[in-house]
Amino acid sequence: MSVTSKIWETASFTCDLTQDATYIHLYKQQEGMAPRRLFYYDAYYSKIEFESGTNKAKYSVYKSSGRSYRFAILNLEHSDSGMYYCAVWDNLKFLIQPESLCNNYVKNFNVGTKLVVTDRNLATDISPKPTIFLPSIAEINHSKTGTYLCLLEKFFPDIIEVYWKEKDGNRALPSQKGNTVKTTDTYMKFSWLTVAENSMDKEHICVVKHERNIRGINQEILFPSINEVVSSIVPTTESPSDCLNHESEVTGTGSKKVCLKDESVTADHNSTKVCLKDESNTLQLQLMNTSAYYTYLLLLLKSAVYFIITTSCVFRRTGICCDGKNS
Repeated sequence: MSVTSKIWETASFTCDLTQDATYIHLYKQQEGMAPRRLFYYDAYYSKIEFESGTNKAKYSVYKSSGRSYRFAILNLEHSDSGMYYCAVWDNLKFLIQPESLCNNYVKNFNVGTKLVVTDRNLATDISPKPTIFLPSIAEINHSKTGTYLCLLEKFFPDIIEVYWKEKDGNRALPSQKGNTVKTTDTYMKFSWLTVAENSMDKEHICVVKHERNIRGINQEILFPSINEVVSSIVPTTESPSDCLNHESEVTGTGSKKVCLKDESVTADHNSTKVCLKDESNTLQLQLMNTSAYYTYLLLLLKSAVYFIITTSCVFRRTGICCDGKNS
């Protein structure tokens, strides 16, 4: 995952080995560059052997427990940002012919940790802020499926993991996700899950892993079953403001409406539950919100394409003018 620290402070991350090793290598990779080894740690003698050009005063290593080691980077600078990998040699033995063994050493790398060095105030809440969209009745009736959408906004840094599962289940379900997009000085991302007809009676959870989550616990956003969504949409003559009188968020207008009660956060599990009220709720505003959201993304994409085309034309025109002036 990621570690975010302020400039001039100390950052640390853990390297968990899957095998016993005497030498543990630390690599650093910056964007657009190949990984570079900074040093290797001799676990037997508890000492570091640095590569040429590595600042010896900046790094320290100590054993946490078992096969776990802690790497610390001191006096952080912006140039320290990047991906860090620890690696160990593994001796693979395999038969090349009867009664003959061949030794082959392979260096195994861990998944890596992204270090972000920043000037921003990390005391503020920069965890992902979820907005949920429930499936439409039109989709349910036409396709016999329902799509949950989870929009995550205003988080920093950009490293985030999102997956879906059934309530009380542990298996990650096949889902889709968009790219992580920068918005001013934070990021946004969305993910969606399409539920088949035979699972419409089940509640689902969107799990969000991010280093700035409150108390470091994964966010778990509980979505009601699709059958519950359908049953909660009833004909009504109440005005949308009636939902607000019930301390609910209006998600629709018209003859049918669906009101979402205020999100309730469970302190022990850092989870958010989306509650439905039977007496109110409509689909229309939810569809409007979804349409507005995708319209915004489309306009954003069109603006980016227009910018690229305009920039290309300007530079090409400048090149032609310059060629005309040169003899």
